[in-house]
Amino acid sequence: MQEEVKQSIKKLLKERNAVLLAHNYMRDEVQEIADITGDSLALSQEAAKVDADVIVFCGVHFMAESASILSPDKTVLLPRIDAGCPMADMITVEELESFKAKYPGAPVVTYVNSSAEVKAASDICCTSANAIKVVASFKEQEIIFTPDRNLGRYVGKFSDKIIHCWDGYCPTHERLKEEEVLNMKKEHPQALFICHPECTPAIVELADYVCSTSGMYDFCRSNPAKTFIIGTEAGILYKLEKENPDKTFILASQALFCPNMKLTSFEDILQALETMQPVIKVPEDIRLQAKQALDRMIAIPRD
Repeated sequence: MQEEVKQSIKKLLKERNAVLLAHNYMRDEVQEIADITGDSLALSQEAAKVDADVIVFCGVHFMAESASILSPDKTVLLPRIDAGCPMADMITVEELESFKAKYPGAPVVTYVNSSAEVKAASDICCTSANAIKVVASFKEQEIIFTPDRNLGRYVGKFSDKIIHCWDGYCPTHERLKEEEVLNMKKEHPQALFICHPECTPAIVELADYVCSTSGMYDFCRSNPAKTFIIGTEAGILYKLEKENPDKTFILASQALFCPNMKLTSFEDILQALETMQPVIKVPEDIRLQAKQALDRMIAIPRD
């Protein structure tokens, strides 16, 4: 049955001239059939380059919005309209405007894990990979950072600026506890512990390396260590194990499971392609302002 559905998906992707994107946290089988896998913003950037009429985004709502922002002329489908991001939902434009009023003149740096409306109300966006560089690009000494307090605090370790963090967080990464990591490190003394900067400061302090999901792939691929304790959502294990069959990857906690990221199934993808619904379309006025915040980030020179 699954094989039949998979073949139907592939057939419809071709007929619709569609590209299938899957975030690194998606179910293994969804990552397996995707045309492109990766971090949320990188997926949208890659999809914008592809000669496709339709983008099927296997991820959560804000990710599909980013695809719509960067590819306004393409139809963006989100197979599960109920796949949201609790952290992105922790701030509204009204709340951001009130927060900005407390710190007049402070530029707003917003993590891409946010709604299109909040991006549009921000000065610049950032990813977990470039957040330190984005904050450093401002001459101002005070910065507003939304919505992730943990990423903001992590950036603060590398900056002499005053960073005012909005009190949002990723519930999945927040669930990882110090004692779990310490127990894992004790059980596997030769292993390196790597974690995402969305983890709490206490977890970050225990890490041998802190990076984005794409950074984890690079680090584990190039590092000579044979065992890694992974401090991010369980979906990342699929590609890590596929790329490094001679290495062992241990999830730091069974709590590192995002229910929203696991909603999308083959059946959902097939239905989306059959019905060409649900469509995610960012209104043009919001899209242009949000794109400006993304473009400012992209314009910052890389190392």
